[in-house]
Amino acid sequence: MTADQHHGCPVTAAPAAPSDPNPKLDFGGTTPYEDYVHASVLHSLQRTATKEPLEMSFLVVTQVMELYFGLISFEWRHARERLRHDDVPGAVAALRRSTGQLQALRAAWRPISRMTPREFNSFRDSLGEGSGFQSGAYRHLEFLLGEKSASMLVPHRAVPALHAELTAALAEPSLYDETLALLARRGHPVPAEVLDRDPAGAYVPSPGVEAVWAGVYSAEPGELTELGEALTDVAEEFARWRHDHLLATRRAMGAKAGTGGSAGVAWLEKRAQRTVFPELWTARSHV
Repeated sequence: MTADQHHGCPVTAAPAAPSDPNPKLDFGGTTPYEDYVHASVLHSLQRTATKEPLEMSFLVVTQVMELYFGLISFEWRHARERLRHDDVPGAVAALRRSTGQLQALRAAWRPISRMTPREFNSFRDSLGEGSGFQSGAYRHLEFLLGEKSASMLVPHRAVPALHAELTAALAEPSLYDETLALLARRGHPVPAEVLDRDPAGAYVPSPGVEAVWAGVYSAEPGELTELGEALTDVAEEFARWRHDHLLATRRAMGAKAGTGGSAGVAWLEKRAQRTVFPELWTARSHV
């Protein structure tokens, strides 16, 4: 027994010996970071077709966008699953995460949007008929948002695994379909023709759904209001991403035809006018 213990005083432990302040450098093989992130694989995927330095920027930014498409798709599939299980807080949390990811996705346009037409033309021919319009991951995002069209499967027929994945995604209920099903389970009068619609078809706005959302927003705020706002945030950021795409394209190439054979800016203008989750916007006029 020490003197301090004998007199009833607390015992202070001796300070621990300082640890080595230097990071560990030798792991006997690859680093744990490399094993987890596979950074060397990522950095091996940039294969430019020209010697123009801006092509590298375009390629890396495009690949970053593809990674974000996959991440956001993951979050939206998780949110949809939570909605199926009546877990509104879990769905809202995933939607909120995806909102921040959409903001980061939008920021990826900045390096491209600052290219002059001459700079973009310096490597544009190397793209051939390649276009972001052909991205399977982006198409999956649109299907999850309810923007369905079987014709959008056509570019992917030559890749059977991707074609099968997108065919399944086309037939599955969208995020909005699952939201409306949840509202119906909670006692809201979602029209039967909306609930029983073929999920592979394009969503058509419904006055009945508009009335349901007006009722949700007129009541005391609760988790359904939170869900509506989380979905509206997603719709808004997605609309802004489309608008940023339009501006970047207009600035880099004007009104020329797109690399994939589309009408370029004219096509993007048409897509930018489409509204995701339409009744969440129109119902606000009736609250």
